[in-house]
Amino acid sequence: MSETSSIPTDFLLDCKGLACPMPIVRTKKAMLQLQAGQVIEVQATDKGSLADLQGWAGSMGHHYLGTIHEGGIMKHFIRKANLDDVRNEEPFARTVTNEELRTKMIGGEALTLLDVREPAEYAFGRIPGSVSIPLGELDQRANELPKDAPIYVICRTGMRSDLACRQLAALGLPTIYNTVPGMSAWDGPIERQA
Repeated sequence: MSETSSIPTDFLLDCKGLACPMPIVRTKKAMLQLQAGQVIEVQATDKGSLADLQGWAGSMGHHYLGTIHEGGIMKHFIRKANLDDVRNEEPFARTVTNEELRTKMIGGEALTLLDVREPAEYAFGRIPGSVSIPLGELDQRANELPKDAPIYVICRTGMRSDLACRQLAALGLPTIYNTVPGMSAWDGPIERQA
């Protein structure tokens, strides 16, 4: 048992200093070592890890227990689901490449481009015309999105946007696409906050 915080856990995973998607990648791998019902503590410094790990845990059927903030470290606690409760992790069915999205934009197709990265990421490089709703705010702000036009979701690598697409589909939005590989490989126009 790990007892680095006041909450006893079965496994401690150090993801400090790592950015998306690495905390999720490492957490997925560590979860394979746990038995159903065991709790992992994931320590991270990336502010986006809160929404990322909450979204991932929920989409997989695991129980996101909560987060403790200590200094600049977030300690996320996740309980591994029973085998019967674990969901199959398949990518969101509808995807487009960066190039396909760029072609649609150049062609003037009516669409909404939703950027689910954190505000600082968005401020320092975004696609012109994109709408910023961080993944952690998506459930509360989904009503800001149109129901009658396709929504193309983008993040840095395609992982958060995949989670966002699942959330939006569960909320009943009909036409959603995950853009991969995302901003990490976007070679089209970029604007930055002045």
